[in-house]
Amino acid sequence: MKTKYPTHTWKSLLIWGFILVLIISAPFFLPPFRLNLLGRYLSLGIVALGVDLIWGFTGMLSLGQGIFFALGGYALAMHLQLDTSNNLSGGIPEFFSLYGVKHIPLFWEPFRSSVFTLIAIWLLPALVAAFLGYLVFRNRIKGVYFSILTQAALLVFFNFFNGQQKLINGTNGLKTDVTLIFGQMVGSDGMQKMLFWVTSILVILAWFFTRWIVRG
Repeated sequence: MKTKYPTHTWKSLLIWGFILVLIISAPFFLPPFRLNLLGRYLSLGIVALGVDLIWGFTGMLSLGQGIFFALGGYALAMHLQLDTSNNLSGGIPEFFSLYGVKHIPLFWEPFRSSVFTLIAIWLLPALVAAFLGYLVFRNRIKGVYFSILTQAALLVFFNFFNGQQKLINGTNGLKTDVTLIFGQMVGSDGMQKMLFWVTSILVILAWFFTRWIVRG
């Protein structure tokens, strides 16, 4: 006896099949620049899912989602910079020499460990979010005041990070395109393809996670 599936199930399967085909094939027909751009859009899509969850589901407009995204990015960038600088004279990232820094700051040291970095990427933004959330709910901040608070927090973090030239390269940021990961240069075509596929998977997982929260 044949099992009949609802029409919407077939539509969902076709849509997901089409998405998977695009994800798998995109690196083979898009030029490196376009692929890198699309990968950035997908990574920002994770931020958009967070905004959609907190605003669309709870009705609270957060203007500071970039804080948590940036903290995770800095954690990974610091590890890549340290891992690559092992072969350099002094064993510290090159930008430190521009500011006369001869010894790596103490808070950089834990990021030499890939295990610590993988944990910090998730834990550090979560701790900051928990602290801000505690202040918000403890003081019963809501509505436009919540939006103003999150925007103010974003500006505080932005100005603080930009002012730390000697610690994290300030406005120049921590460049990773010439750093190494798994023995390959991050900016190489092969690694860009791999990072695109990883980002695509993470976006899909983030979508399913937010869907589970909403429907749970």
